[in-house]
Amino acid sequence: MSPMEFVLVGLAAVVGGAVNAIAGGGTLITFPMLTAVGIPAVAANVTNTVALCPGYLGGTFAQMKDLRGQEKRIWLLAPTGVLFGILGGLLLLKTGEQLFRTLVPYLILLASGLLAVQDPMRAWILRRAGASESGVPHEGWTVLPVGIASIYGGYFGAGLSVIVLAVLGLVIEDSLTRLNAVKQVVAFCVNIAAAVFFLFSGHVVWMAALVMAVGALLGGVIGGRLAGRIKPAVLRLIVVTIGIVVAVIYFLK
Repeated sequence: MSPMEFVLVGLAAVVGGAVNAIAGGGTLITFPMLTAVGIPAVAANVTNTVALCPGYLGGTFAQMKDLRGQEKRIWLLAPTGVLFGILGGLLLLKTGEQLFRTLVPYLILLASGLLAVQDPMRAWILRRAGASESGVPHEGWTVLPVGIASIYGGYFGAGLSVIVLAVLGLVIEDSLTRLNAVKQVVAFCVNIAAAVFFLFSGHVVWMAALVMAVGALLGGVIGGRLAGRIKPAVLRLIVVTIGIVVAVIYFLK
């Protein structure tokens, strides 16, 4: 990579980190930039996962107080995220470069769609929590759908939080704040497990990952300060539009 390409990747990470802090969907910014500078799709996905891990750690610690009293759920779902996240990472490494490049536009469209329905999904969870309906399934039923979502998270990752929050809202009766904290733990476990697994894969472009990690941390700080000034819904619409455009470009390649 040339110095200019490192600059572009770093700037994309700053934007992606800020987007994640405000509305989510930063991967739709960082992953296409990595492939645009010539990094193969599988290596770009692996590098992206490793580089953005610190953001998930920060988000988890930020919601520690909302995890109090949810220890049983954490002990149930955290190992699920780790095991199935590694499985998703293994599937990625077993996927050939050509096949993964074929899947990329579909994955980006899926992630864009998940991001687009994030607000309606949250509203649905709030309505459901307020209704307090009886006959809710046992929380153990969350393991299978969270496991499937974790495979997706280890494989690609964008939009994972929306899937996990939807699963939790379907099975568990609790406030959105507490469910969101559990979701953060699951996403953290999935991404950390996949990232650690990827460390030994030989696919990580380390210089790009380091530049991105610094950029994402900086972007997270910037995003945190801008969170009160920029409407998440507006930013989310912009990111979804970018994702659709990027997917179309991949389809035309």
